[in-house]
Amino acid sequence: MSAAHYFPSSDQSWERRQPQDVGMDPERLAAAIAYTTSHETPAPIDLHAAISGHNRSEGPSGAIIGPVKPRGGVNGLVLRHGYIVAEWGDTARVDMSFSAAKSYLADLAGLALDRGLIRDIDDPVREYVDDGGFDPPHNSRITWRHLLQQTSEWTGTLWGKPDMVDHNRQTTASSTVLAKSQGAARDLRPPGTLWEYNDVRVNRLALALLRCWGQPLPDLLKSAIMDPIGASATWEWHGYDNSSVTIDGRTMTSVTGGGHWGGGLWINSRDHARFGYLHLRRGRWRDQQLLSEAWIDTETMPSTANPGYGCLWWLNAGQPRYPSAPASSYFAIGWGTNLLWVDPEHDLVAVARWIDAGAVDGFLGHTLAAITS
Repeated sequence: MSAAHYFPSSDQSWERRQPQDVGMDPERLAAAIAYTTSHETPAPIDLHAAISGHNRSEGPSGAIIGPVKPRGGVNGLVLRHGYIVAEWGDTARVDMSFSAAKSYLADLAGLALDRGLIRDIDDPVREYVDDGGFDPPHNSRITWRHLLQQTSEWTGTLWGKPDMVDHNRQTTASSTVLAKSQGAARDLRPPGTLWEYNDVRVNRLALALLRCWGQPLPDLLKSAIMDPIGASATWEWHGYDNSSVTIDGRTMTSVTGGGHWGGGLWINSRDHARFGYLHLRRGRWRDQQLLSEAWIDTETMPSTANPGYGCLWWLNAGQPRYPSAPASSYFAIGWGTNLLWVDPEHDLVAVARWIDAGAVDGFLGHTLAAITS
């Protein structure tokens, strides 16, 4: 399989192709870039101030407890058949990726499944992690799939953040059933029945995976995925000031699934594109199957509670999130906007950083309009 596809080695040797050589119209592709660069995010450069303002409604629970850095400018790139056909801005700049980190976390769960550390993602997490976080009566019913699909309804406080801080933030339930304001108390549902976007619960997944693997997740990501795909040595994955645990006598930092309270995955756009290209090639990089095809299928399978969400990847199935993109597209998305788009139908990967959220569908549409064959 791998012999039929191009894979870049180092950044210096990453081959470029003229748009017309890979079935794209150069003028229309240039228009897509121009559209993107003219729609910069309204988020300020000072992300510490931006996060503080965004979290103000959370009261003491909104305090920043992880590192934060200023953002860069609009940048990104488009890959067709693995070749760079368009690039704009400073794609080598390492920036916070916010919730795009969740999709990287999903792959560490997939690796645990592929390697037999997790037997079945429908197993209760308590069978693997006994740290008090999955005790009866409610949390003991939570499975790995529930955490990965954001349907766990896990309840508790982690790193000083109660799960309630993200109640009602984004949910598939009717507002007549749930309280209308984020952070307001509500009755918990049985695990697996309600989708709710909740960073505390994603961080609980990260801690569970850390205990399952028994090694720092950034080290695992580096050795199992980032080094084999030729990523740079510039990316970093942070936790919080208070998110250290001791496992087998070794102190480790539990990383975060976003930058809600600081921390998270800091990465440049070129490395982000490599990660997307690994998924476009269904977990394979040259002659290595880094992630099983079964896992790629699992993480991009629509969840019952939210057909637009898989295992920490946004999907375009059902009622499409982005009408201009094919239903088979899937996305890693972080606040800002930090976008990684995988489009198997058109053999395309694109990264767009720091664009206005309202301009994302326009970027996708303009890019697809450039495809001629």
